[in-house]
Amino acid sequence: MGVAEALGAGAARLLFYPTLLYTAARARLPGSRRPWFHRIDGSVLLGALPLRGRSRRLVAEENVRAVVTLNEEYETRFLCCSPQEWEAMGVEQLRLSTVDLTGVPTLENLHKGVEFILKHRAYGNSVYVHCKAGRSRSATMVAAYLIHLHHWSPQEAIEAIAKIRPHIIIRHKQVQVLEAFHRNMTTGTAA
Repeated sequence: MGVAEALGAGAARLLFYPTLLYTAARARLPGSRRPWFHRIDGSVLLGALPLRGRSRRLVAEENVRAVVTLNEEYETRFLCCSPQEWEAMGVEQLRLSTVDLTGVPTLENLHKGVEFILKHRAYGNSVYVHCKAGRSRSATMVAAYLIHLHHWSPQEAIEAIAKIRPHIIIRHKQVQVLEAFHRNMTTGTAA
């Protein structure tokens, strides 16, 4: 890990709880356009951390049977269900650790995540794709899913998500990995 990556990872750890508190406060404001999650299509929900208190509702009310977690382990350790707790509710979890604030899902992880989502889509299940706030890391994964599913460009996928969840933030490095993912899709190559 280079110096810049180490500094970014350190800053992400330092800012985790303050930014999570900000996310929770914004979701609770009257008239907020930042609900905890949004349904993107019949199979995928994009959202913030599935806190323990919300998890059973996601399973019961949204038919969530799979979760894609783009958080590092420390982000979910105390607040979210463990893999064993998810399994006890009949939910399969895929963790694709990505550093908060500065991290970008790898091309390989985008392919793994999309395959996982498509597998559960074929079963008629809903998949909850999340990071801390449901704005950047997880939005990048959902964009890759839409690129694969609809043969869209990265920009078309980002715009489609933004119409539903307007507060997403897809940074330049994330657009770059989505462009590489799109090239893989159009040339038939994998990561």
